[in-house]
Amino acid sequence: MTISSFEDLEIWKEARELAKIVRQLTRRPEFAKDFRFCSQINSAAGSIMDNIAEGYERDGHKEFVQFLYIAKASNGECRSQAYRAFDADFINKEELDDLLSRTYSIRNKTQGLIKYLKKSEYKGTKYKDV
Repeated sequence: MTISSFEDLEIWKEARELAKIVRQLTRRPEFAKDFRFCSQINSAAGSIMDNIAEGYERDGHKEFVQFLYIAKASNGECRSQAYRAFDADFINKEELDDLLSRTYSIRNKTQGLIKYLKKSEYKGTKYKDV
């Protein structure tokens, strides 16, 4: 498969789905009452997909790697906040396990893409003669 946009990236698709699930969970009345926490977890989940997209659009693999590291960190933040949501009884064990599974998948795929890009001789379109 040829990657022609960030929307083609599996990790972006997974991050988008995670952000959607987090948004749905935070709409629950008891969860929604904790405005600051809702904002934090939604921001972290959205940051994953947004940083993947922004890094891709920079057209240079070094910058893409930098943004993938930021996305990976936001993913870790989201995973930690999933535990907080569980501890506050905002989500149940099955929902926690689903969020953890999704964040581990994104982490592993992001790390794999970082390793690939670091070894790649392709430097991105930014460095081609115009």
